[in-house]
Amino acid sequence: MMQERYHARLASAYVRGAAMKGLVTLPPSLTEIPLELLQEKDMEQLILAGKQAELKMHHFKNHDVLPRVKKVMGFLKAVQPESLLDVGSGRGVFLFPFLNEFPWVPVTSVDLLDYRVQMLDMIRHGGIERLVALQQDLCQWNAPENAYDAVTLLEVLEHIPQVEKAIQIAVRMAKRYIVVTVPSKPDDNPEHIHLLTKDILTNLFTACGCTHLQFDGVNGHLFMAARKG
Repeated sequence: MMQERYHARLASAYVRGAAMKGLVTLPPSLTEIPLELLQEKDMEQLILAGKQAELKMHHFKNHDVLPRVKKVMGFLKAVQPESLLDVGSGRGVFLFPFLNEFPWVPVTSVDLLDYRVQMLDMIRHGGIERLVALQQDLCQWNAPENAYDAVTLLEVLEHIPQVEKAIQIAVRMAKRYIVVTVPSKPDDNPEHIHLLTKDILTNLFTACGCTHLQFDGVNGHLFMAARKG
């Protein structure tokens, strides 16, 4: 029930953020109360209003968590990050379960696509204030060193032409851990321009000063967690 309730709360934040942009009209009783104090009936009303306004409510349906995401979540539960940078959050396949399971962790989400950043920004302004969304190219980002306790790059590196540079920047920004998932075998996706094997990832991350690399195979994907320093 808690997981379903939290997806409803996340969806409610999105609708409230959309109302601030004039995309849906809501009564003050649903916008002025703190998000965490909303009752179930309030969230049902918000979700209905979002559907009627034809907002993208399908993103918040409570789907089963993918095995590779469960693997990442299990690792993060073990290390308990104090802050997180999620690179390439996309449709929230990992980000939304993380926000559910780690309600105390500040999260910065980075994506290239403006409409995805706008959706996450509406969630923030609707009440999930620990979420910051940025439209940013990782390879062009001059973020501070050790800015985030953990950095996740999930189904991301295989898309990036300058993969070595992307890894260098991610490692520089991480204080403790970098977590990666990539496809483990060739596929027909034209956007997948690299096949990053265990050996390749080991060489790239150890060259950046990472130690204690942990690998696992998960349903056609390769999981890697690296400790910085």
